[in-house]
Amino acid sequence: MRVKSGGPHRRQRRKSILKLAKGFRGRRKNTFRRGVEAVDHALQNATIHRKQKKRNFRRLWIARINAAARENGISYSRFMSGLKQAGVQLDRKVLAELAWHDPKGFASLVDLVKSNESAKAA
Repeated sequence: MRVKSGGPHRRQRRKSILKLAKGFRGRRKNTFRRGVEAVDHALQNATIHRKQKKRNFRRLWIARINAAARENGISYSRFMSGLKQAGVQLDRKVLAELAWHDPKGFASLVDLVKSNESAKAA
């Protein structure tokens, strides 16, 4: 029994891979075998970097909160612990936005944490 060449399905598969390889340099954009390798690699990296993006943003938010907290005379860990004890339920993304765009509002949160600390010490 002879093996058929694939016909329309084969063409469709190759076109879909080469469409994904659009914008790549050299033979990776216009030959199927090199294109498959390049597209597979690119899709793997896309998955990895979607995960890394979440980590990187969390690091950025923590750095911004830490910088703003230290400007107001408190460490990051004491600030976050104090917020939790005060019952403030703001996530790091929102806190970083406050620190970046509204320093006075952030300073009021720091004052709240400091007043709770002094009340517990007394």
